[in-house]
Amino acid sequence: MIEGLIGIKLGMSRGTDAEGNLYAVTVLKAGPCTVIQKKEASEGGRPAVQLGLVEDRAVKKPTKPQAGHFAKSGTPVVRVLREFRHDGSVEIKEGDQVLVDIFQPGDEVDVIGTSKGKGFQGVIRRHGFTGGKSSHGSMFHRRPGSIGASSFPSRVVKGQRMPGHMGHARVTVKNLKVIETDKDNHLLVVMGAVPGPKGGFVLIKKRASHG
Repeated sequence: MIEGLIGIKLGMSRGTDAEGNLYAVTVLKAGPCTVIQKKEASEGGRPAVQLGLVEDRAVKKPTKPQAGHFAKSGTPVVRVLREFRHDGSVEIKEGDQVLVDIFQPGDEVDVIGTSKGKGFQGVIRRHGFTGGKSSHGSMFHRRPGSIGASSFPSRVVKGQRMPGHMGHARVTVKNLKVIETDKDNHLLVVMGAVPGPKGGFVLIKKRASHG
Protein backbone atom coordinates (compact mmCIF):
# COMPACT_ATOMS: atom_id res chain seq x y z
CA MET A 1 0.00 0.00 0.00
CA ILE A 2 1.25 3.47 -0.90
CA GLU A 3 1.54 5.71 2.16
CA GLY A 4 0.03 8.88 0.72
CA LEU A 5 -1.05 11.21 -2.07
CA ILE A 6 -0.37 14.65 -3.49
CA GLY A 7 -3.27 17.03 -2.92
CA ILE A 8 -4.50 20.59 -3.22
CA LYS A 9 -5.99 22.65 -0.39
CA LEU A 10 -9.48 23.80 -1.43
CA GLY A 11 -10.52 25.63 1.74
CA MET A 12 -12.02 25.29 5.20
CA SER A 13 -15.50 24.59 6.50
CA ARG A 14 -17.03 23.21 9.67
CA GLY A 15 -18.61 19.99 10.84
CA THR A 16 -20.92 18.97 13.67
CA ASP A 17 -20.48 16.04 16.06
CA ALA A 18 -23.20 13.92 17.67
CA GLU A 19 -23.60 16.41 20.56
CA GLY A 20 -24.04 19.36 18.20
CA ASN A 21 -20.57 20.82 18.80
CA LEU A 22 -18.90 22.55 15.84
CA TYR A 23 -15.36 21.79 14.71
CA ALA A 24 -13.18 23.08 11.89
CA VAL A 25 -12.46 20.92 8.85
CA THR A 26 -10.27 21.37 5.78
CA VAL A 27 -11.35 20.14 2.36
CA LEU A 28 -8.54 18.74 0.19
CA LYS A 29 -8.52 17.49 -3.36
CA ALA A 30 -6.47 14.32 -2.91
CA GLY A 31 -5.25 13.03 -6.25
CA PRO A 32 -5.84 11.46 -8.61
CA CYS A 33 -2.17 10.52 -8.84
CA THR A 34 -0.38 8.36 -11.39
CA VAL A 35 2.56 6.07 -10.67
CA ILE A 36 5.39 7.52 -12.76
CA GLN A 37 8.30 5.43 -11.50
CA LYS A 38 8.93 2.50 -9.16
CA LYS A 39 12.04 2.46 -6.98
CA GLU A 40 13.13 -0.81 -5.41
CA ALA A 41 14.87 -1.00 -2.05
CA SER A 42 18.26 -1.66 -3.64
CA GLU A 43 18.18 1.61 -5.60
CA GLY A 44 17.33 4.14 -2.90
CA GLY A 45 17.45 2.21 0.35
CA ARG A 46 13.69 1.74 0.57
CA PRO A 47 10.88 0.65 -1.77
CA ALA A 48 9.12 3.73 -3.06
CA VAL A 49 7.07 5.09 -5.92
CA GLN A 50 7.13 8.44 -7.65
CA LEU A 51 3.63 9.87 -8.00
CA GLY A 52 2.48 12.64 -10.31
CA LEU A 53 -0.60 14.75 -9.59
CA VAL A 54 -3.08 14.69 -12.48
CA GLU A 55 -4.44 18.20 -13.02
CA ASP A 56 -7.20 19.58 -15.23
CA ARG A 57 -4.75 21.38 -17.50
CA ALA A 58 -1.93 19.46 -19.14
CA VAL A 59 1.63 20.73 -19.45
CA LYS A 60 1.70 22.51 -22.84
CA LYS A 61 5.42 22.58 -23.59
CA PRO A 62 7.30 19.89 -21.65
CA THR A 63 11.08 19.90 -21.86
CA LYS A 64 12.93 17.04 -23.52
CA PRO A 65 14.07 15.58 -20.16
CA GLN A 66 10.48 15.71 -18.91
CA ALA A 67 9.14 14.03 -22.03
CA GLY A 68 11.76 11.28 -21.81
CA HIS A 69 11.08 10.64 -18.13
CA PHE A 70 7.34 10.30 -18.62
CA ALA A 71 7.68 8.29 -21.82
CA LYS A 72 9.13 5.40 -19.80
CA SER A 73 5.83 5.01 -17.92
CA GLY A 74 3.65 5.92 -20.89
CA THR A 75 1.88 8.67 -18.94
CA PRO A 76 1.21 12.34 -19.77
CA VAL A 77 3.61 14.95 -18.40
CA VAL A 78 2.49 16.52 -15.10
CA ARG A 79 3.87 19.42 -13.08
CA VAL A 80 4.03 18.04 -9.54
CA LEU A 81 6.03 14.93 -8.65
CA ARG A 82 6.64 13.51 -5.18
CA GLU A 83 8.01 10.27 -3.78
CA PHE A 84 6.12 8.05 -1.33
CA ARG A 85 6.97 4.80 0.38
CA HIS A 86 5.04 1.62 -0.33
CA ASP A 87 5.09 -1.61 1.64
CA GLY A 88 4.80 -3.99 -1.31
CA SER A 89 1.54 -5.52 -0.07
CA VAL A 90 -0.21 -4.57 -3.34
CA GLU A 91 1.29 -5.08 -6.78
CA ILE A 92 1.92 -1.67 -8.39
CA LYS A 93 3.09 -0.92 -11.90
CA GLU A 94 3.95 2.29 -13.71
CA GLY A 95 0.89 4.01 -15.11
CA ASP A 96 -1.46 2.86 -12.31
CA GLN A 97 -3.69 5.45 -10.69
CA VAL A 98 -3.79 5.98 -6.92
CA LEU A 99 -7.04 7.46 -5.63
CA VAL A 100 -8.35 8.94 -2.40
CA ASP A 101 -9.85 5.58 -1.35
CA ILE A 102 -6.49 4.61 0.17
CA PHE A 103 -7.79 6.68 3.11
CA GLN A 104 -10.84 5.76 5.18
CA PRO A 105 -12.89 7.80 7.68
CA GLY A 106 -11.26 7.49 11.09
CA ASP A 107 -7.70 7.23 9.72
CA GLU A 108 -5.07 9.65 11.01
CA VAL A 109 -2.92 11.50 8.49
CA ASP A 110 0.00 13.93 8.45
CA VAL A 111 -0.36 16.85 6.06
CA ILE A 112 2.76 18.63 4.79
CA GLY A 113 2.51 21.99 3.08
CA THR A 114 4.16 25.39 2.64
CA SER A 115 2.90 28.06 5.02
CA LYS A 116 1.69 31.43 3.77
CA GLY A 117 4.50 33.90 3.16
CA LYS A 118 4.35 37.06 5.31
CA GLY A 119 7.39 38.87 3.92
CA PHE A 120 9.89 40.71 6.13
CA GLN A 121 8.48 41.16 9.64
CA GLY A 122 9.70 42.60 12.92
CA VAL A 123 10.13 40.75 16.19
CA ILE A 124 6.65 41.61 17.51
CA ARG A 125 4.81 39.83 14.70
CA ARG A 126 7.47 37.25 13.92
CA HIS A 127 8.27 36.13 17.48
CA GLY A 128 5.56 37.65 19.66
CA PHE A 129 7.75 40.18 21.46
CA THR A 130 5.89 42.65 23.69
CA GLY A 131 7.76 45.80 22.72
CA GLY A 132 8.21 48.90 24.82
CA LYS A 133 5.85 51.52 26.19
CA SER A 134 3.57 53.31 23.77
CA SER A 135 3.69 56.59 25.70
CA HIS A 136 5.12 59.76 24.20
CA GLY A 137 8.87 60.05 24.55
CA SER A 138 9.64 56.41 25.32
CA MET A 139 11.60 55.99 22.04
CA PHE A 140 11.19 52.22 22.41
CA HIS A 141 8.00 50.93 20.79
CA ARG A 142 8.56 47.93 18.50
CA ARG A 143 12.31 47.41 18.69
CA PRO A 144 13.91 44.09 19.76
CA GLY A 145 16.14 45.47 22.52
CA SER A 146 19.61 44.18 23.32
CA ILE A 147 20.82 41.31 21.14
CA GLY A 148 24.03 40.39 22.98
CA ALA A 149 26.77 41.28 25.46
CA SER A 150 29.80 43.45 24.77
CA SER A 151 32.50 41.76 26.88
CA PHE A 152 31.66 38.09 26.43
CA PRO A 153 31.11 36.46 24.00
CA SER A 154 31.41 39.76 22.08
CA ARG A 155 29.17 38.54 19.31
CA VAL A 156 25.54 37.79 18.57
CA VAL A 157 24.84 34.16 19.48
CA LYS A 158 23.49 31.85 16.82
CA GLY A 159 19.71 31.51 16.91
CA GLN A 160 19.03 34.97 18.32
CA ARG A 161 15.45 35.95 17.49
CA MET A 162 15.62 38.87 15.07
CA PRO A 163 13.50 40.57 12.40
CA GLY A 164 13.47 38.68 9.12
CA HIS A 165 11.54 36.67 6.57
CA MET A 166 8.38 35.14 8.03
CA GLY A 167 6.40 32.22 6.64
CA HIS A 168 6.80 30.36 3.33
CA ALA A 169 8.31 27.40 5.17
CA ARG A 170 7.66 23.67 5.10
CA VAL A 171 5.18 22.81 7.86
CA THR A 172 3.89 19.40 8.95
CA VAL A 173 0.62 19.05 10.85
CA LYS A 174 0.32 15.62 12.46
CA ASN A 175 -2.52 13.37 13.57
CA LEU A 176 -5.38 14.93 11.61
CA LYS A 177 -8.46 12.71 11.61
CA VAL A 178 -10.10 11.83 8.31
CA ILE A 179 -13.78 12.78 8.49
CA GLU A 180 -15.01 11.92 5.01
CA THR A 181 -13.83 10.81 1.56
CA ASP A 182 -15.46 11.28 -1.84
CA LYS A 183 -13.89 8.99 -4.44
CA ASP A 184 -15.94 10.35 -7.36
CA ASN A 185 -14.78 13.94 -6.79
CA HIS A 186 -11.35 13.06 -5.27
CA LEU A 187 -12.16 14.91 -2.05
CA LEU A 188 -10.76 14.33 1.42
CA VAL A 189 -12.12 16.10 4.51
CA VAL A 190 -9.87 16.23 7.58
CA MET A 191 -10.48 17.71 11.03
CA GLY A 192 -8.46 20.83 11.75
CA ALA A 193 -6.34 23.22 9.70
CA VAL A 194 -3.54 22.49 7.25
CA PRO A 195 -0.73 24.83 6.21
CA GLY A 196 -0.77 26.99 3.11
CA PRO A 197 -3.19 29.10 1.07
CA LYS A 198 -6.15 27.93 -0.98
CA GLY A 199 -4.86 26.20 -4.08
CA GLY A 200 -1.57 25.27 -2.41
CA PHE A 201 -0.08 21.82 -2.91
CA VAL A 202 0.12 19.48 0.08
CA LEU A 203 1.34 15.96 0.80
CA ILE A 204 -1.05 13.69 2.66
CA LYS A 205 0.53 10.72 4.42
CA LYS A 206 -1.25 8.00 6.35
CA ARG A 207 0.12 7.38 9.83
CA ALA A 208 1.17 3.83 10.62
CA SER A 209 -1.21 2.04 12.96
CA HIS A 210 0.21 0.79 16.26
CA GLY A 211 -1.10 -1.97 18.41
